[in-house]
This record gives sequence, C-alpha cells and structure tokens, in this order.
Amino acid sequence: MHNTLKKKILLLLLGGLALGFSHNPNKYRKVLKVIGESWQEINKYKLKKEIRNIYRSKLVKEKINTDGSLTLVLSDKGKLKALTYHFSEIKIQEKMWDKKWRMVFFDIPEKYRWGRDSLRKKLKELKFQEIQKSVFTFPYECEDEINFIIEYYGIRKYVRYATLDYIDDDLHLRDYFKLN
Repeated sequence: MHNTLKKKILLLLLGGLALGFSHNPNKYRKVLKVIGESWQEINKYKLKKEIRNIYRSKLVKEKINTDGSLTLVLSDKGKLKALTYHFSEIKIQEKMWDKKWRMVFFDIPEKYRWGRDSLRKKLKELKFQEIQKSVFTFPYECEDEINFIIEYYGIRKYVRYATLDYIDDDLHLRDYFKLN
C-alpha cells in the first residue's frame, strides 16, 4: 500500500506538470479528469505522511511562494521515477474501431540499438502487430502513448507515426485484432 500511494502521488504531480505543457483544451480536460478521480481515492492522513517520506527521499523539492505558501515540485529524480511508473503501466484503450490503422515505423541507427530493441519490445507488449521488422500497426487511437514512448527513449527523430484509411490485404490484421 505504501509504495502504491507514493506512486500515485508522483503520478499526480506529473499530471500537474502535464497540465503546464497541455495546449489543447481536450487534453487539458482529460488530464484534469484523471487527476481529479485519483485525488478522491487518496486518504488525506496517509497522503501527508507519504509526502513527508517523498520529500525526505529527495523526489520532490519545496518552493516557497511570494505569498508565503508552499509548493511541492518534482525534482529531476522524482520526474524520472514518475515517468518510469507511468511507462510501466501504459496501456492503450481499445474503443470502437474507426476503420483506421495506426502505424509506427522506424529506422533507428545501430548506435541506438538499445532504443530500437526497447521500442520493438514495448510495441509488442502493447499488442501491436509487426508487419515488418520496423513497421508495426494497431487499430485504435494511440498517438499520445506512442509520443510518450518515443520521448521516453529519446528516439523521436527516428520514429514516425501515421494514421491510414487503407491497408491492402488487411484480413490477417482484422483477424489478429478480432475486428469485423
């Protein structure tokens, strides 16, 4: 329970960071909804105790505001920990299929082999279908998740994401994803 609460606090703080970078009102509302739901589930006494522990572990820093109030800010170590928690739990929501294919393709140089292998492993873990060694497809919206993954690995300039209306001979894909 203790580690779960720490994880939730760090993810909530990371959600606050996401709000700062969100320029799209729909994404802003989405982040607020998730933060609000998660916040309601936390026991306030345990929250205060765990925040003290997180502060002692140097995952957050205090910032004293001009009005005398205190703000907790994720340290670089805390951001890395929160991103790692989020990364390990990333899932793509399978909604109603909109008859479009999402494709991730990449050409990652040999010197970044670890990133290439890690990306390939993560895509397979998320149930993407491998069409070729560096081309994967998926039927549901996943651009935000893919952007997060490629930023996490630092391989943005080598990876492309596309939404396609048509793939010839997609029967094997429809069968793999159990689509009509």
